[in-house]
Amino acid sequence: MTIHPTAIIEKGAQIADNVMIGAYSIIGPDVKIGADNRIGHHCNITGHTTIGKNNNFSPFCSIGTPPQDMAYKDEPTRLIIGDNNTFKEFITINTGTLKDNGETVVGNNNYLMAYCHIGHDGIVGDNIIMANGVQLGGHVNIENYVSLGGLAGVHHLVTIGEHSFVGGIAKVIQDVPPYMIVEGNPGRVRALNIIGLQRRGFSKEVIEALEDAYKLIWRSKLTSAQAFQQLLSAPEGNTCKEVLHLIQFLQNSYKGKFGRYKESLRKVPAR
Repeated sequence: MTIHPTAIIEKGAQIADNVMIGAYSIIGPDVKIGADNRIGHHCNITGHTTIGKNNNFSPFCSIGTPPQDMAYKDEPTRLIIGDNNTFKEFITINTGTLKDNGETVVGNNNYLMAYCHIGHDGIVGDNIIMANGVQLGGHVNIENYVSLGGLAGVHHLVTIGEHSFVGGIAKVIQDVPPYMIVEGNPGRVRALNIIGLQRRGFSKEVIEALEDAYKLIWRSKLTSAQAFQQLLSAPEGNTCKEVLHLIQFLQNSYKGKFGRYKESLRKVPAR
């Protein structure tokens, strides 16, 4: 363990073996840090925060701070971070609120570039890349293998589907379907994320099936319901699971207000 003499480790903090903590960093009393983490200088890790193994926090990260929510009243909500993540300079991540499950969760093998923000109650999966300045509102759910371009802004309660790509400076106010590219202001589906799918090892047959589904849903004159029916009416066993997942994702999104599935799951405040 290497802890700079100017770092402040508050009583109660739990720090595992082989952790490096840089100059002037502060570790709060309710923080648990797993093995092999590297914490740069001037980092603030606070709140009820649990960090897994082998994460790298660049200087000036602010992790586990209270949610930016006017209704928050200092409840002991949580932040849970997995393994093998990279957090570049000036990353900010808030804990959860009682409006949701009381926790913000970051998975494994993610790469977050400078100035990114993960709002309260966010769920960030595995193998995600967030370029500089990506801003996530509260209750945002990002599924696995998603890439977000620099300065993309994501509205609260949005779900971003797996293997999708969000372009730089995009304004994302609705759910992003899996496997698709979304760009623009407001963000809209522009194409199938073919390059990303190829890099992830999807077969030619699956990519072609998703390309057909994309054209039918977004480029034909059919309504969404008609497109879904046509895709589902293919001979039994001929609709791949990825197309079925895409259809189910879109159907869920349509259940919520404004094209956001998590709006339909929102807890109604007690009166």
